[in-house]
Amino acid sequence: MNTKKLIGFSVGVLCLCGTGIVLAQESAPGVNGPPKVLVIQREYLKPGRSGNVHVRSESAFVRAMSAAKWPTHYIGMNSLSGPSRALFFVPYESFAAWEKDNEATEHNATLSSALDRAAVADGDLLTSYDSSAWTYSEEDSLNAEGGLAEQHYMEITSFKVRPGHRKEWENLVKMAKSGYANVPNMHWAAFESMYGADNGGLYLVVTPMKSLAEVDAEQAQSKQFMDAMGESGMKKFSELEASCVEKIQTNLFQFDPRMSYPPEAWVKANPGFWKATMAAPEKKKAAKPAP
Repeated sequence: MNTKKLIGFSVGVLCLCGTGIVLAQESAPGVNGPPKVLVIQREYLKPGRSGNVHVRSESAFVRAMSAAKWPTHYIGMNSLSGPSRALFFVPYESFAAWEKDNEATEHNATLSSALDRAAVADGDLLTSYDSSAWTYSEEDSLNAEGGLAEQHYMEITSFKVRPGHRKEWENLVKMAKSGYANVPNMHWAAFESMYGADNGGLYLVVTPMKSLAEVDAEQAQSKQFMDAMGESGMKKFSELEASCVEKIQTNLFQFDPRMSYPPEAWVKANPGFWKATMAAPEKKKAAKPAP
């Protein structure tokens, strides 16, 4: 029997153990918690254009940001389920900070030119591209602190709440938080759609994982949740979920340091992952002397 289908909401939070979510810049306020604003850039790839082909293209963006010593960092990740696509998470302390970053990029001729060239080359590999902005929902999160330096994967679950059912959603989350309160190492962070996605009642629950062995641990954690809720509690939980949640979708992604521009603190904390495979500029072969 598929436990995920039985529990619904817990699909998204089941693996949120041990680390919490930190995407903020190294020196930004709120570095010990989720960013207040999260910009997600999504690239859908043409068949045969994923893997190293796309990594080589994305490395141009990383080199441009590194050369400029740009203060805004981001994580790149590739899909392990669903359509072939790449996600880029860019954190900000506020929408004003996002605006400031955009303006600074536009006024830096060297950086903006390098990014434009990289975007043209990268665009040839894509079928589509979109961008969305999300706000951190503290009331829908639990113990959302920690870091991503040691993490390699992310499970992302989206919840579409039916129009007019927000209060039921809030009650559903409260029940989930109560049920997981005594489950060891349980953490999650939730974000609500603000711009660019299916605005109004769309939530993301993001799940960082060091290893996919954490997915295997879900069954034991789900049993603890159900035991804490009890039979009557689970019945009420399921009914509430069926009433207020229109759609749930979960996908798995793998971090790719070659497509990421991580904070220096992450590189220092886990150089074997973030630094050893960082993309480096390709060296041109020296021309052979004329015979």
